[in-house]
Amino acid sequence: MPSFGQRSKANLAQCELQLQDVLNEAIKHFDFSVICGHRDREAQDRAYNEGNSTLKWPQSKHNTYPSRAVDVVPYPGAFDNDNATFYLMATHILRAASILGVRVTWGGHWRSLKDLPHFELKEH
Repeated sequence: MPSFGQRSKANLAQCELQLQDVLNEAIKHFDFSVICGHRDREAQDRAYNEGNSTLKWPQSKHNTYPSRAVDVVPYPGAFDNDNATFYLMATHILRAASILGVRVTWGGHWRSLKDLPHFELKEH
């Protein structure tokens, strides 16, 4: 059974407990890494300037602490431009969220910037 490495655990610990619960359930069924939880001002500015975010500090859900957003990538082969693997990973994460009754949004469903690694808690 897949499990998180130390870096993934540290990044996940920066997230709201509901996101932690969802990803801890999903990892039981599909292997992936947590690459980003909370983003400080410098990291958010870099993400915006590099075109990886459309939001400036402190507008992203990554900018809260604990973070209301998380970025994850399939393991191994996270950056092989294999969108099908991202979609498969998303299926497992969205299923875990549904089972746990946690409302999340996936960046792969966005119309503008498709953000396949991104998941965030929906507003109440």
